[in-house]
Amino acid sequence: MKPIWIVDDDQSIRFVLEKALSREELPTRSFSNPRDVLAALDEGDGSPQVLVSDIRMPGGSGLDLLAQIKQRLPRLPVIIMTAFSDLESAVSAFQGGAFEYLAKPFDVPKAVELIHRALEESQREEVAQERAAAAPEMLGQAPAMQDVFRAIGRLSQSNVTVMITGESGSGKELVARALHKHSPRSGGPFVAINTAAIPKDLLESELFGHERGAFTGAQTMRRGRFEQADGGTLFLDEIGDMPFDLQTRLLRVLSDGQFYRVGGHSAIKANVRVIAATHQNLEQRVKEGAFREDLFHRLNVIRLRLPPLRERGEDIPPLARHFLQQSARQLGVEPKRLSDAALRQLATFSFPGNVRQLENICHWLTVMAPAQTVEVKDLPPEVLGEAPRAESAVPVPVATVGSAAPAEAAVHVEHGAGEAHAPAVAGSNGTPAASLAAQDWESALEAEAARLLARGDADVWGTLVGRAEARLIQAALASTRGRRIEAAHKLGIGRNTITRKIQDLGLDR
Repeated sequence: MKPIWIVDDDQSIRFVLEKALSREELPTRSFSNPRDVLAALDEGDGSPQVLVSDIRMPGGSGLDLLAQIKQRLPRLPVIIMTAFSDLESAVSAFQGGAFEYLAKPFDVPKAVELIHRALEESQREEVAQERAAAAPEMLGQAPAMQDVFRAIGRLSQSNVTVMITGESGSGKELVARALHKHSPRSGGPFVAINTAAIPKDLLESELFGHERGAFTGAQTMRRGRFEQADGGTLFLDEIGDMPFDLQTRLLRVLSDGQFYRVGGHSAIKANVRVIAATHQNLEQRVKEGAFREDLFHRLNVIRLRLPPLRERGEDIPPLARHFLQQSARQLGVEPKRLSDAALRQLATFSFPGNVRQLENICHWLTVMAPAQTVEVKDLPPEVLGEAPRAESAVPVPVATVGSAAPAEAAVHVEHGAGEAHAPAVAGSNGTPAASLAAQDWESALEAEAARLLARGDADVWGTLVGRAEARLIQAALASTRGRRIEAAHKLGIGRNTITRKIQDLGLDR
């Protein structure tokens, strides 16, 4: 991780932040004035993960530094420090793109917590940029792909609202990013938010921001996603799960381009193109009274439908090759390859999790498969536990797996089409594949425990828990490309916990 740059002419402020962040195992680099910061950037002497800067310093203003930083590193989170008398200036800095402000004198734990928030934002941006850089342009041989290319070309030249439908994991955000990338707004931010992943009582603040004191815990003013996306594109994923009362506010923003922060009294203009996505049948949600009909028609101007992966099995070989290479790059190992038999087995799997599930399987194989060539027996239990579906199997062009041409998920476009739903995944005996997988590892765990107990091992509990923790952490790190904070979040543990576990279990060697 790159260091956190601290800019303040007060040596005691720099010292306090350096020590506090050092205890969090976060690297830092300090500057006493803005000139040295810009000189370091000009000389190519590294760049920060987060910048924390005072406003008033001899030899330069923190606000001027903010403006110049945003020209060079537009996605870098910048935290402005200010004395209380400068609070108005700090709030105005949000218009220049500041992530947050920190009022002096500050509580050190709260300052560290704010820096951690900025770090998470920075790392999310890096993940998005790495995926965009690593992912090739969407390729496809099916005629439906040509429809997609034409649709993206037409839609990207306008501000028309787009609704993307498709099952979870089918690549809806990929299409949204392509619409943004090839549009006149490509120089602006692309901001994505999953409305189903945020608690109802926090979603309004997340979307529209809040004023200081708007509710308990709102100690500072915060910009919402609409403000963050100003001049760019806002991607609202899983829009069908948005609470009904917030749908009214969203409709108002789409209608007149204005909104109010929570607790605010001044209307804020938002120059944002909205792209929405859902895996649900919104027409049915409207009939059930769970989704506003007027909002549905406002969002459903143009609809793009992505087919599930099971309907385009010819894409499985190039996608698997791409994900195996991607995972190997991220973990610094040699890429593994699928044997012809393993590839045929994959082609018979229905992939209820679609492209995302195939990507996760490839990450799992990179970590868990014992040899460079992946055989059928090395595939994860959910793939082996499902009976072949001959009626939907697609002939597999095995030669494409070893070809040099990269490939990305193919998508299919329709206008006004309803969503398809994945059939139930079942094993040969009718038991769901997920249940078979659970039974497999639970039975294996019980058998191993019995073996160690019979042998008279002294610390069976510690041995098995340690091995389980190691597997969990390795799998989480594989799925997050080695990012510890994101892996900890996915596992539901703290960042310090995962760091300590990695050291204790010897996973960093």
